[in-house]
Amino acid sequence: MAGAFAFSQQVSAHTTEGKASPIRVGLVGCGGRGTGAVFQALDADPHVQVTALADIFEDNLADTLTALKDKYGARVTVDEQTSFLGFDAYERLIKSNVDVVLLCTPPNFRPAHLLLAIKEGKHVFCEKPVAVDIPGLHQVESAVKLAKEKKLCLVSGFCFRYSFPNRQVIARVHGGAIGDIKSVSTFRHGGELSYKDRKPEWSDLAYQLRNWYYYQRYSGDIIVEQTIHSLDYMSWILNDALPQKVTATGGRQSRPWNKFGNVYDHFTAEYAYDDGFRAFHFGRQQNGTTPRNTVEAMGTQGHVNVALNSNYEIFGAQPWKNSDRPNNMYQTQHDELFKAVRSGVAVNDGDFMVKSTLLAIWSRLSAYSGKSIGYEEVINLQERLGPPTEDYHWDMEIDALAIARPGSYTLH
Repeated sequence: MAGAFAFSQQVSAHTTEGKASPIRVGLVGCGGRGTGAVFQALDADPHVQVTALADIFEDNLADTLTALKDKYGARVTVDEQTSFLGFDAYERLIKSNVDVVLLCTPPNFRPAHLLLAIKEGKHVFCEKPVAVDIPGLHQVESAVKLAKEKKLCLVSGFCFRYSFPNRQVIARVHGGAIGDIKSVSTFRHGGELSYKDRKPEWSDLAYQLRNWYYYQRYSGDIIVEQTIHSLDYMSWILNDALPQKVTATGGRQSRPWNKFGNVYDHFTAEYAYDDGFRAFHFGRQQNGTTPRNTVEAMGTQGHVNVALNSNYEIFGAQPWKNSDRPNNMYQTQHDELFKAVRSGVAVNDGDFMVKSTLLAIWSRLSAYSGKSIGYEEVINLQERLGPPTEDYHWDMEIDALAIARPGSYTLH
């Protein structure tokens, strides 16, 4: 099926004398998404065992461990020795006796975590996005290349590509159902995310990390952290071709400037390709506004209208409408990952997860600066949104994080 995997090759099957052997899983990042991912890993294969957990917050780890043991009992063997806490917890977990690592921390930590996991020979599920800045993205590119060389599985959190109706749409579009594609537009309009009020015992760093969605340093802003899914779908339709130039705008209209970190609450972007083709994205997080989560593509012989999780339809010369109940795409990610680990066929989402993350970072930089940015310029930028992963510690000083102002934000 189109878009199922970007790369695959034979590896050693995870069996012992023809019988299924246990697959040991470690989770890095015990927040809501990480807890969901480790549940899905256990549901994907009856012989999966969770042997290690890692987080910077003790309560996150304890809550996840309790939930896991309540549901899966003996399949969860995490104990005091394999409950890793602190900013170096990821390293200790990755170097422990695990076969598969789930990387579900805030995305600024993803490049270092992913590269280490691949170097240590682990199969990986990593949430999107895979970086928040260009130097981090180059680090991920190195990890992707190494994973291919080592024949390790690497599945990304770009879940739309694991939706069966979406795969049907893409297969038909790539098969010519709407003719030559002339434009693509995507919308991700919704409300604001959850927020945790500060507790007296929290340091500045702890407060920010409890609310990491709202800080550029950790999330990359909303277009990188959330609405990137729409960009990934757009890219998928276009066979993951990269534009020549991105022109974006954005800002902060509804959120107060003295709270909720320093991210924007809306973005729009135009993607200009070498043949004059244009694609467009609209995203916002503003309470009280009309929600919309759609992808539309116009072609010479028809058009596609996808309302995510509700309607999948092609109009024109080759009409089609999905009549099947959508699958749980989050579960399918893990079903296919663990099937690959079990069967010995490596799958690697690396190429498209890098390109989709680049599109999102590129868009943010254009909106922040107020400038149109070409590919050769963006791919060579050196700006890092925060310190390297290995420099984080609880006593570090946290500098003021300003809201970017177009026209004065400098690209470097």
